[in-house]
Amino acid sequence: MTTEDRRIVAGLAAQERLRTAVLSGDARRIGWKAGLGTAAAMERQGTSAPVSGFLTDQTLEPDGATISIDGWADAALEPEIAVRLGADLAPGASREEALAAIAEAGPAIELVDLDPSLDLEAILAGNVFHRHVLLGELRPLAGADLAAARLELRIDGQEPRLGLDPSEPLGDLADVVRALADQLPATGDVMLAGDVIITGSAVPALPLRGGERITVTLADGPSVSVAIA
Repeated sequence: MTTEDRRIVAGLAAQERLRTAVLSGDARRIGWKAGLGTAAAMERQGTSAPVSGFLTDQTLEPDGATISIDGWADAALEPEIAVRLGADLAPGASREEALAAIAEAGPAIELVDLDPSLDLEAILAGNVFHRHVLLGELRPLAGADLAAARLELRIDGQEPRLGLDPSEPLGDLADVVRALADQLPATGDVMLAGDVIITGSAVPALPLRGGERITVTLADGPSVSVAIA
């Protein structure tokens, strides 16, 4: 998909210029993000796998942070599973190799500012709507157990949503990680041990208006929360 789709090749090249500029300052590499990974998003964009963005500590916020969305066009929140690699993962890796490379998992929250008017190349160039990421504690998790991981979503004043299975909207999360690894040569990089990957939203992106407090929990495990101002 990536080597044959000129939109993705051009978009990732522009994204890498942005990433290089960010990392040339004081920012530190964290890893990668998956975007546009649902069946509906892929059909809309004419793709067959999620697309990649990058994460640095420039947009990393601490657990429990209050984040203002003042001036955002279409703010939304995505509850996700994050994984950390214990080994490098090369392009063209098998599912089994991807599973073996995944060492830890935990809950994550990504804040995005959506713009449906953008085409795929522009979405990639802008780092797939990314604005902020919050990471819960990442705990050891054998890759083979990733399919059993579930999320819980709690929004103050609403009934909690329990037992969310990210694979329902996103497919096999190991395949998500593989798809991103396959794209990274277009950015001049590869997945390295220690990289954190947020794998995509377990539910449709939640619109934000301000005043929300949201907690995402990896079932029977750690949580991460954010307050929206």
